[in-house]
Amino acid sequence: MEHKIKTLKIGTKGQGFYEFTSDLIKYVNSTKIKNGLLTIYVKHTSCSLLIQENADSDVQKDLLNFFSKIVPEDKNYIHQSEGSDDMPAHIKSSLTQTSLSIPIENFELTLGTWQGIYLFEHRSAPHARTIKLHLIG
Repeated sequence: MEHKIKTLKIGTKGQGFYEFTSDLIKYVNSTKIKNGLLTIYVKHTSCSLLIQENADSDVQKDLLNFFSKIVPEDKNYIHQSEGSDDMPAHIKSSLTQTSLSIPIENFELTLGTWQGIYLFEHRSAPHARTIKLHLIG
């Protein structure tokens, strides 16, 4: 059994979805691990990870609209020390996930036809995000 670990850095330009599926495919191919499990973990509390449709960008627009309605950015939050967008970002992160596990079979991510892996940035300002990858197989 082998373990491979890598750190990815993703720069964001504010709220939105940042697909990095191709980075994961390259990583899995570079490890030479045929079958296993890839764990993806984001080291932040104001963004999250999603497996979501990557064929129609309207899906991401609708998700952004949905989250902005259920978690509005206003000044009614107690936690304001990092800006008015920070507490809503923490709430959105708690409603989604900070890690994903994807089986690897025959050197490939076992994603569905229209699935992609996204960093879901919840903050309004640009950020540098750190993602850890751990492949065991």
